[in-house]
Amino acid sequence: MAGESQKLKLLNLAKMLYERTDESHGLTCPEIIAGLAEAGIEAERKSVYRDLDALRDFGLDIAKLPTHPVSYALVSRTFTAAELMLLTDAVQSSRFLTVRMAHRLTEGLASLGSCHHAAALSKNVHVEGRIKMQNESVFHHVDTLHEAIRRHRQVAFRYVKHDVNKRPQPQGGGRIYCETPVCLIYSEGCYYLIAYNEKHDSFPSYRVDRMQGLRITDEAAVRNERIATFDAATYTSRTFSMFGGETTPATLLVEESVMSAIIDRFGKDVESAPVDATHARVHVTVAASPVFFGWLAQFGTSVRLEAPSALSRQYADYLRGIADSY
Repeated sequence: MAGESQKLKLLNLAKMLYERTDESHGLTCPEIIAGLAEAGIEAERKSVYRDLDALRDFGLDIAKLPTHPVSYALVSRTFTAAELMLLTDAVQSSRFLTVRMAHRLTEGLASLGSCHHAAALSKNVHVEGRIKMQNESVFHHVDTLHEAIRRHRQVAFRYVKHDVNKRPQPQGGGRIYCETPVCLIYSEGCYYLIAYNEKHDSFPSYRVDRMQGLRITDEAAVRNERIATFDAATYTSRTFSMFGGETTPATLLVEESVMSAIIDRFGKDVESAPVDATHARVHVTVAASPVFFGWLAQFGTSVRLEAPSALSRQYADYLRGIADSY
């Protein structure tokens, strides 16, 4: 019985340090003894010191804090307080999570820190005011898609969009889409499936939350060189808001005032060369789409689409069409 009591004492002490201490907050020896007593375990000062040494030998980073009186704390964990805050912000800003799921994941992250970390995190919870998905299907869809990719199987689903009454309506007359899943991409708060369409030899993208009746089929996934060499990072940099399409090289004349935005979009390694003291010529590859044109329009005259001429004409027609509608 004494051996069992000692095991429980060590476990309770470790739990107490994990939940109630961190690099800035410790427990004194009397507080530790009182905490063990609450769990029905008797302890005295010398045995607490021995137990702290045993936990250190086990690998816990327990330090003596320079407080008065001296206190003891678990000072290193898997995640720091700043990292937990970063992860919590990522959860709260994820549109594909419902409010309930966001709260549940936030609580799980808070449990990885001390009670003091949890209190700080709870002050930064702002889930209700953010746009969230209305159901949790996307969470299960992501798992299903990963499984299909692992098993090299095609997936089948219906794809929906919303009508003017905000009701989801099946696209393509409610037909079943059968696609080879290539990868999942998280972009602008949403998950997208990048699939391979064998008929058109293309890589369409689908919003995962707009899939209905998703299932893994018995059909083997298509395998070819294009799929094997598919580069998700390059695809994402060339498509805007996951609107795909045929890609084309383009040349932009960019004012220095918006160069940071160009780097944010295409990366620091984007090919560019100074033209004069205030302009640079930037060479990119883009997928022509209304979303790309909309992105370009936000810069007004600060970015000029120089080439190719056919794409420049498309952009001019896009702007003219908007102006003519007013």
